[in-house]
This record gives sequence, C-alpha cells and structure tokens, in this order.
Amino acid sequence: MNIDSTLRAQIERSFAPLKRQAAGSFPAIGALSKALADSATAKSKVPYSITLTPTVAAMFAKVGVDTWMRAVHSFLVSAALTDVSPIWASVAGYYSSHYSVRAFAHIFGFFQLYGVKQKTQLNLSGNYLQCTYDPKKANDREHKIYWKVVKANPLFEKDELFTDNDSSQDPSDSGHRDLANYKDFLQTFPTFNPLDREQMRHRIQKISNIEFSSFPIPSPHKYPDVESVQIVAYHRLVRFRDLLDEVLGGGNNFWTVHRNPPWARDFIDYQLVERQLDSE
Repeated sequence: MNIDSTLRAQIERSFAPLKRQAAGSFPAIGALSKALADSATAKSKVPYSITLTPTVAAMFAKVGVDTWMRAVHSFLVSAALTDVSPIWASVAGYYSSHYSVRAFAHIFGFFQLYGVKQKTQLNLSGNYLQCTYDPKKANDREHKIYWKVVKANPLFEKDELFTDNDSSQDPSDSGHRDLANYKDFLQTFPTFNPLDREQMRHRIQKISNIEFSSFPIPSPHKYPDVESVQIVAYHRLVRFRDLLDEVLGGGNNFWTVHRNPPWARDFIDYQLVERQLDSE
C-alpha cells in the first residue's frame, strides 16, 4: 500500500496515545458523539474550532477500530445469509462496506454529529487537540459524506474500490442497497435454509479467492448482486486492517489486541487474491 508520508504521520499520531492501552479499554456507548456534541455551539452557521481533552481526541482512533469491527461482524452476517436471504445478505454486505468507510473517516479525524447537525474534523497535521466544527449541509447525509471524505483522501482518490457512493449513479453500493431496502416487488425469497459453520467458512474463503480485473461495484440493475456486494465489502475491511498494520506494525497495543476479533477467528483470515489487471 502506497501510503503518503503525511497520512502515515497523522495515523501514527492519532494512535500514539493508545500504545499501552488495556485490551478492553473502549469508552461507554456513544462517548465520542456525546463529548463532541456537548462541546458544540448549538445551531452555529459558521465554522469554529475548540480544544479537546487528550481523552476525547484519542477516541477518534478508538471509534475507527470499533467501527471496523462492525464491518467485520456485518460481513459475517452477510456471508451467513448468502443462500438464506439475498435481501439481507445484500443489506448486511452494504453495511459492512459502509462501516469500513466510516472507520477510515474516523481515523482520518472526521466525525459527523447528527443531533447538532454539524461535522467535526480533528487537526491531525497541527495541534492534535484542535477540532473544527462545520454546519452540515442539506446533502451531507451519512451514506454520502463519510464516503466523500474517504474518496477525497490522496490514499483513495484514484482507487476504484472507493467511490462517492452516489445512489443516483450506476454502479453504486448505496443504490443497490436502496433497491433491496425500498423497492417493491423484489420477490427473491428462497426456501429458508440456514448455513452451517462449515458452509459459512467455505463462502468467505470463496469470496477471498475470487479474481477479477476491476472491482465489481454493486449495481441495482444486477440485483441481487450478492457476490459483488460481498467482494467489495471484504476488500474494504481488509484494506483498513492492512493500512493500520503497515503504519502501526506491532507497536500499538490497542490495535494489536483488536486487529483479530476473537468472534471472527473461526471464519475469516483477512487474506485475499488481488485483482488481475486486464494487461496481464
């Protein structure tokens, strides 16, 4: 992974306070959003900056790891539902991708506050404790703004695995999810036959070994495109793990403990077959 030196330094700095963190040291549910909302200027129409405490600033890295773990868990759910329910295999697979993208945005210092309708950006290049607040715009919906933030980062701006996730365009992850969630007359209801553990392992192994020339961004016109949904979700969650592995190595206790969630070890090894370029 070709990581820009500035981004590498930002991630190292963000995770530095967690080098010796205890294994189970996640904050209470909603701790970061509450702390940021409590520090917000209500209904502000202009950007402003505040100084965070070191504890709150360190939560950006923690929430990135926590959200990535949601991506892993959602991927397991999607794999388990592959033959049981194409609808929910697609929706769970989409949310796995979305959580991976959110995880990237969080470790890049970005967090959206729904309650006070503002966006926050941690200053990772200067004063680490400085946080800028901006009012949300009408089109700053969660399933666009996080993807936009990640796509704008130099690491991903030319990476076709990451898109603006515009549901009005085709292909589009969210467009495919929207069809599964909101369109009428889907009529894709197979006989309910849950997968067993061995079948689930086999499904994930198959996804990790599929070769392709370009990333198959899901299309609503190909619904239920479960395989594409799962392929891109798997690659995105592995990409997050690889990024932190490369930047942090084995020197950050918090990431070392959480990079391999125990509840996923029987099913997923985070290996994949890289895409085959058309010229090969």
